[in-house]
Amino acid sequence: MELAHLIIEALKFIFPAYCANGIPVIFGGGIPLDFGKKFFDGKPIFGKNKTFRGFFSGLVVGTAIGFVESAFFNYPSTFGLFLSLGALFGDLAGAFAKRRLGLCPGDLLPVVDQVDFIIGAVLFSLPIYLQTLSWELVITALIVTPPIHLLTNFAAYKLGLKSNPW
Repeated sequence: MELAHLIIEALKFIFPAYCANGIPVIFGGGIPLDFGKKFFDGKPIFGKNKTFRGFFSGLVVGTAIGFVESAFFNYPSTFGLFLSLGALFGDLAGAFAKRRLGLCPGDLLPVVDQVDFIIGAVLFSLPIYLQTLSWELVITALIVTPPIHLLTNFAAYKLGLKSNPW
């Protein structure tokens, strides 16, 4: 597959995960998913930035985007739901790891911050795509995501939606 075509296919495939991961920055806030509770190590489970409103807004928007894409690109109708759930749980796993490392919500953890949601999305999409998901597509998504993630986060910071540029 030609590189430009592979990049376009990877972006089409992963777009619901991008939306599910980004929307909580706009619509998040409110009650934390961990209810402010601490893990047995005395540190927050996920932290104050992972909220019910953010999670469910990401799930709804990512699923809706996936549903629209499924109509245009012949993806399964559940495609957006699985990618969005995976992206959100991947992001939660990253937040959990950051808290274990003693990092506060919003602190930078290079690479993990940029790809945790992609790994989650790919893992959750495997039940639907196991036979057709190519490693080329997955690797391409992992390679193109960090610069896109950094650019969109910087834009969100400049727009006042985030308190840090990463």
